[in-house]
Amino acid sequence: MIVSKSKHNPPSDDAIRTALAPFGVTPSPALCKQVRVYLRILMQWTDKISLTSIREPLEILARHFGESMFAASAVPIERGRLADVGSGAGFPGLPLKLIRPDLHLTLIEPNIKKSAFLSEVVRALELANVTVLRSTFADSRIRPAAHAFITSRALNPSKGLLPWANRSLAPSGRLVLWTAKDIAQGICSDVHWNWLEPILIPQSKLRVLLVGQPL
Repeated sequence: MIVSKSKHNPPSDDAIRTALAPFGVTPSPALCKQVRVYLRILMQWTDKISLTSIREPLEILARHFGESMFAASAVPIERGRLADVGSGAGFPGLPLKLIRPDLHLTLIEPNIKKSAFLSEVVRALELANVTVLRSTFADSRIRPAAHAFITSRALNPSKGLLPWANRSLAPSGRLVLWTAKDIAQGICSDVHWNWLEPILIPQSKLRVLLVGQPL
C-alpha cells in the first residue's frame, strides 16, 4: 500500500509519477495537474455518495488511475470511439481519456448521482468529445458496430454484457475487462469471442486485464 503524509494535501507531481510508474505511465506536468483536479473532486464527492471505498489519495492513484491507464499501452488503446460501461467514479474511462486525448469517450452510468459526478469532472477538466450517458448499457441505444473499444471494470460480464458488446463493437474492435483470474477463466469459455492470454495487472497477484474480439 502507498501511504501519503496527509490525505488532505494534494499529491505533488513527483508523488503522482511515483504512484503511476509501476503501470508504465510517465505523466507530464499537465497530466499531473489534471489528475490532481480529478482526485480533488473525487475526494469531495466521496464524502456525499459512495464512489470509492479507498480514501488514501496515493492508493487511489495506484488502484484506480494506474490500473486504468495501464490498459493504454498493454492492450493498446490509442484513438477511436470507446464506451465505458458502468463507469461509476469514471474508471477506467476518464483516466484513459486523460492519457489518450484523441479518444471519443462515452461514459455509460445509470446512477443519477454518479452521472452528475462524471459530468462535473468532465466540465472541470474541460474535456472534449466526452459524453455522459445516464443509462444501463442495455438501454443505451449505442449504434451497432460503432466502437473501437468497450471497457468495463465493475460489471459482471454474465449479466448480458458480452452479447451487447459483440453487437456494439466494430469488426476489429476489442472488449477490455478488469477482472479476477478465476472469473477470467469462466469468461474465456465463451465461444463467441477470441480471448487473448490474460494480462496480469501490476502490483496485483489476482487481477488481470482480459482482452477479447468478437468472432
